[in-house]
This record gives sequence, structure tokens and C-alpha cells, in this order.
Amino acid sequence: MLKIAVIGGRETVMGFKALGLETYPVLDASEASQTLRKLTRESADYAIIYIEENLAVQLSGEINKFKDSPTPAIILIPGREGSMGLGLSALHEAVERAVGTNILGD
Repeated sequence: MLKIAVIGGRETVMGFKALGLETYPVLDASEASQTLRKLTRESADYAIIYIEENLAVQLSGEINKFKDSPTPAIILIPGREGSMGLGLSALHEAVERAVGTNILGD
């Protein structure tokens, strides 16, 4: 069975733990990078990996490796500071790449 993981600050990931998802609280982007590499290299068991937006900014190179791969789907989520708009932007790009045009509007 495929799993779902959440990487982010402790305050962000704890709510997901209550939903039964596997959570990986990290202190900084370096630790997030190590966790992402571990989840993607050591196991093909993850269908979805949620990553907090403020960490994803610094992990863009690693995240981009998976943008054309069906698994794991890496989805950016806002942290406790609120949304930076990166998750929505990534969604727009993925839809445009899949459909060939921006059907979501601006």
C-alpha cells in the first residue's frame, strides 16, 4: 500500500499526524533535504509527499526532479506563517503542462 508523507515544521506536520499520515518534522531546509532524499531513495512506497512551502523554496532543485514523475507527487503546502503562493503556482504549471493551456485562469 502506498503511503503519504508530510515534511515541515513541527507546528505544520502535527495536524497531519492526527489524520494518520506519516510526518517528518524538520528544523531547517538541510534536514528537509535529507528527509526527502531518504523517502525517495530508500523507498518507493510514497505516492504523495507534502512539503511546507518555505522549505520547498530552498529544495526546488530536488523537487523539480520529480515534476514529470507520477510518484511521488510532491505537493507544496502553506506553513503556519500562511501561504507564499508556491503551491498554487505549482498547480497551475502542472495543469498547463498536462493540458497544454492554462484552464484555471489567473
